[in-house]
Amino acid sequence: MKYGIAFLMTVLLISCGEEVLIKPKAVLHLSYPDAVYQKVDQQCPYSFEVNTMARIVKKNGCNMNILYPKMKAIIHLTYTPLNNNLDTLLFDAQKLTYDHTSRASKIDDFAYEDTLKNVYGQYFELGGNAATLSQFYLTDTLKHFINGSMYFNSKPNFDSLYPAAVYLRADIKKLMESLEWEN
Repeated sequence: MKYGIAFLMTVLLISCGEEVLIKPKAVLHLSYPDAVYQKVDQQCPYSFEVNTMARIVKKNGCNMNILYPKMKAIIHLTYTPLNNNLDTLLFDAQKLTYDHTSRASKIDDFAYEDTLKNVYGQYFELGGNAATLSQFYLTDTLKHFINGSMYFNSKPNFDSLYPAAVYLRADIKKLMESLEWEN
């Protein structure tokens, strides 16, 4: 009995201390600076505004890569002059997007039209673990056609890439809205 009381007193003294608090799970919060845009003119038949945190790398002809080194992301732009091949280019641009249906959980498409600037196109948002999370094309239907795709230099993981994808989608929309054809 003496040992039982001593054991009970020891347990009571040891158990007195700080309360145990259950902490909520941590959630990664990525934030990016507010976008500041500037006009880009690369001596091509088109110009547009791009985020100042991006870097433009001109490829062959008037094809360009818009690099986001801190996000390890890239937006590929492919320019093709029209030569009675608009139907083929439209088919290829849409096929390129819908080739991702095996990995994408959804594909939302939005028509784009700016009759004042003579810019028409379509924007695609892909969900899930697809290789690209956004694609688009723009044309004036007579002379010019641009196809664009956004990629990350990492294994596709939609949950992890989502904050960066939202930020870059806003940049793509700004590019589309600011695009102007040169004469």
